[in-house]
Amino acid sequence: MRLFLTVASVLVCVVQGQSQGLFSDSVRAAQAAIDPQEFANPSVLGQGKSKGVVIRYETLPRFGMSSEGKQNGIGGARASVLRSNRFEFKAYAPVINNPHFKLVMGGGYFLEEFNFKKPDNLNYPLYENLEDKDLRSLDGQIIMLRLINQRNWLLFRVKGELNGDYGKYSDISFTRYLRTSLEAIYGWKKSPYLSYGVGVQLGYAFGRQTIYPALLYNRTFNDRWGVEAIFPASVMFRRNISEKSLFFMGYKVEGATYNINIDTPPFQNFETVELRKSELRGRFRWEREIYDFLWFGLESGYRYTHKFDVYDGRNKTANPLIENNIKDAVYLNFEIFLVPPKRFLKQ
Repeated sequence: MRLFLTVASVLVCVVQGQSQGLFSDSVRAAQAAIDPQEFANPSVLGQGKSKGVVIRYETLPRFGMSSEGKQNGIGGARASVLRSNRFEFKAYAPVINNPHFKLVMGGGYFLEEFNFKKPDNLNYPLYENLEDKDLRSLDGQIIMLRLINQRNWLLFRVKGELNGDYGKYSDISFTRYLRTSLEAIYGWKKSPYLSYGVGVQLGYAFGRQTIYPALLYNRTFNDRWGVEAIFPASVMFRRNISEKSLFFMGYKVEGATYNINIDTPPFQNFETVELRKSELRGRFRWEREIYDFLWFGLESGYRYTHKFDVYDGRNKTANPLIENNIKDAVYLNFEIFLVPPKRFLKQ
């Protein structure tokens, strides 16, 4: 048990604070376990617990899907998805941890599966592909936090992902599956209760790789209420119920692009085919301590699918091959995560 606590402390000693959106849990991993009143950094007093290791499971109940072909030879279809399940694992570890510079490396694995109501009656290449193959993502990232002085900080992240419906990892082609994203934010620490910053993000939140501005705003209004945001990707209002329990509500934009393999005509004429997805989520989240360093999170909300379309992967600006319409649905998300042990934070 003592060895486990030591390992957990090492994994999470570099995390302090929370941010959602594209940075998500990785921003927490870049904010070192330091006194927020002593150094300028993105965190504020009272915000959500740091996460060093995260295991997450999500399920979406039955929803409808309809497809319309936009190119010659590609037809349309309708189907009912019985459920969609998602599994995710994330972990972060410090590489450099000195008073004015933090370097953290992280990695993760994500899997999404679709189970159709009548899989034996599927007669549409896209649905058959989604039923038989899972969408997967294997990622690695580097997060750097530069504490410039008592008022200013600089946060930078670069991330690489292998996204697709691949099976064996020996079949992965880096040229086909590799996706890259980065974020950079320059910020100001006005007080232990207010930190904000401006920057840019290059990512896939809106379905394909796009550059857009990022406005970070972390503020604790009093001992009960606060807000944690990276606009426009995410805004979360926080309610501090107690030291062991927090409640959040807000929204989040999520997106990704996957290389998929469809062998039936006319898709074999394209060198690579991409599935681009983007969704907006209204979120209600509860985080609660189980025991000292071990916490759980329970989240539910409403998912609006903005995009779930198929494209020619070599033509980034072309019209879609297939436009999909997915019905909105309620989702349920459960996770277990490690936080710094209390005895470590008191040292």
